[in-house]
Amino acid sequence: MSGKRPLADVWALDTANPMNGGSWNRKVKVHPPAWVIWYATASARSDGLLLLCGGRDANGVPLSSAYGLAKHRDGRWEWAIAPGVSPSPRYQHAAVFVNARLHVSGGALGGGRMVEDSSSIAVLDTAAGVWCDTKSVVTSPRTGRYSVDAAGGDASVELTRRCRHAAAAVGDLIFVHGGLRGVLLICLFMTLCEVLWRLGKGVEYLVEASAAEAVAISAALAAAKARQVNGQIEQLPDQDHDSEATPGEKQVSNLSKASDPSLPNNVTPAGVRLHHRAVVVAAETGGALGGMVRQLSIDQFENEGRRVSYGTPESATAARKLLDRQMSINSVPKKLGYSYVTLLLSLSSKESEEGQKSGIGGGEQEVIAHLLKPRGWKPPVRRQFFLDCNEIADLCDSAERIFTSEPSVLQIKAPVKIFGDLHGQFGDLMRLFDEYGAPSTAGDISYIDYLFLGDYVDRGQHSLETIALLLALKVECPHNVHLIRGNHEAADINALFGFRTECIERMGERDGIWCWHRINRLFNWLPLSALIEKKIICMHGGIGRSINHVEQIANLQRPITMETGSVVLMDLLWSDPTENDSVEGLRPNARGPGLVTFGPDRVMEFCNNNDLQLIIRAHECVMDGFERFAQGHLITLFSATNYCGTANNAGAILVLGRDLVVVPKLIHPLPPVINSPETSPERRIEDTWMQELNANRPPTPTRGRPQVANDRGSLAWI
Repeated sequence: MSGKRPLADVWALDTANPMNGGSWNRKVKVHPPAWVIWYATASARSDGLLLLCGGRDANGVPLSSAYGLAKHRDGRWEWAIAPGVSPSPRYQHAAVFVNARLHVSGGALGGGRMVEDSSSIAVLDTAAGVWCDTKSVVTSPRTGRYSVDAAGGDASVELTRRCRHAAAAVGDLIFVHGGLRGVLLICLFMTLCEVLWRLGKGVEYLVEASAAEAVAISAALAAAKARQVNGQIEQLPDQDHDSEATPGEKQVSNLSKASDPSLPNNVTPAGVRLHHRAVVVAAETGGALGGMVRQLSIDQFENEGRRVSYGTPESATAARKLLDRQMSINSVPKKLGYSYVTLLLSLSSKESEEGQKSGIGGGEQEVIAHLLKPRGWKPPVRRQFFLDCNEIADLCDSAERIFTSEPSVLQIKAPVKIFGDLHGQFGDLMRLFDEYGAPSTAGDISYIDYLFLGDYVDRGQHSLETIALLLALKVECPHNVHLIRGNHEAADINALFGFRTECIERMGERDGIWCWHRINRLFNWLPLSALIEKKIICMHGGIGRSINHVEQIANLQRPITMETGSVVLMDLLWSDPTENDSVEGLRPNARGPGLVTFGPDRVMEFCNNNDLQLIIRAHECVMDGFERFAQGHLITLFSATNYCGTANNAGAILVLGRDLVVVPKLIHPLPPVINSPETSPERRIEDTWMQELNANRPPTPTRGRPQVANDRGSLAWI
């Protein structure tokens, strides 16, 4: 045996089996994408996720990727690439988990070179899905480079400038032992990637002491080698570990007593909790996104997202007038000589002539391939939608069969990504997929679910793309993609706010109206709520005045329309929290007569009645994309940026890990690109219908503080 045969298999030893000292089983036959990896580290998270980090390929090139080996809910094991890119490629390094963070230290680059500078310490926050340096500055998920100059000349990095060393975690301490080109024993406390930076002069003292110790050890080794007798080296004397600690060692000991930064006062440490930091992707001032990524304290968002009054009496009056003008399905106006009944009869006749299709026959894969392009999707130059009415009908039929088999309250297990209102802003959906993972086999659909909270259509210019992709994903991954209903998934609403108009403009009068009606018939079958791990309930609007128990939602029979007059349905899809935690009880809602806002007391009562810890809802534009209410027991989520082109708000998703920690992840509006198809004269003429519609029907007032374009104090300028 030459010892040079590369292997790429995974075996597990069952130590609980007493026979033959345990049994070996091959856990997975599918290799990670890198196929052959040498000198990597394998680290296990507390929940069983195995993470393969770094290493080098068969050509000796250092790798910067990380691969997770996770167990599916059906018992299968499968590899998936971890999000982002490590700050530096490396091999012969060490990596250990502390809670949900993988701490990577040292490593080699080949040719006798070590990983140096700030890259010598890297941390993969598996809860947030980002790589951090020692100051919690997140590295770019696209380039792997630091978004800012993080560590500079920090002396602490010298401590881990080594390879072939050993590392182990004991509580919040990480012990690094031995290796090449370093000291013999160092205790590194790196919880939350910040403590090395905090050590200051104590680290410098340790560096000097360690250097002197290394010189002494080298001299002792040389002397022992000189006294070599019969091929054996005299044993070196043990060092006195009971001696008094040096000032630098005392400082490490004192700092090791520190804990994670305290969570906000309104979040309990046990059970469901909000992560103390949010991940932010912010646009650069030059106009390009550029992968500018940071982690920000949740408290910073409280300063940014001050709430304003819900609306003036004038806006409330306008909202009431708007709701009074709602049209039912039977009042669709006649155009081009077609009555609605005649239109349906003519289309039915056409279908009988062409023959009925039994299913879309793989059409959902074609839809996904055409639309799911997180980095490559661009708005179509021609407004004509790429699917015809027969293809949309087939897609709706397949999705409807799935929705009819699901309960009104979905039961979902963590981990899960949660999306708020999209409102036809398909470009924002692609950006969120690009930055934080996409529901595809090349993305993360194999180990995390996707939950969308409604309002897929209206307001934006690409409602057809949005709903078509989500339905195709539902058909393709029915157990991993979940859709619930919003108030705009109703014919009398989206006839007014853009979806019907878009169908006609992009598919023609005849096919457009037919498809609009078919999709709205599907909307009546959408589930109405989702329960995650029986601790978090997700809905579109809120609990209003009538909902006291989850069973009231579960008992709603579908298909159901707004015309049923159900108070529970109206509260579920239309109600909002009050202005802030100081406004309790029930108040009139500016959206229209008969609608209410509910106070924090109602939230706490509902959670107590149902043994829940958190309500996640959408329905309202919030400036930071997410906003807490009722002392953190309710979170409002909004995923569309710059709502209706005027709000200048951020968009966000929530990522709920297996440990039930909720991590907000944000994107900010992108400035328009000069001379792009979006700003061309032809495009402005084509999109006049949407601009006029939004001007005539202004959006719901934004809850957060209005921001102006030159507000350098806002998060958009980060």
